[in-house]
Amino acid sequence: MILFVLIGVLALVVAGCVCVVWASRGGPRWVRAVAAVTLLGGEVARDGRRRRGAGRGDDTSSMGAGSDG
Repeated sequence: MILFVLIGVLALVVAGCVCVVWASRGGPRWVRAVAAVTLLGGEVARDGRRRRGAGRGDDTSSMGAGSDG
């Protein structure tokens, strides 16, 4: 059952990426709407990832700053 859910999510992601490419080439209105939703979902996922990292106290910007190599 979980395999079907994962395949469905993968199909939605691939379809969203196709719509983003198609919209960048001037697709119909519905394709631009799906592309906008896909890009918004990516922004939300990225923002959630940043917040989760900040909540743990990780400072990834200074990783390796004091290492000698």
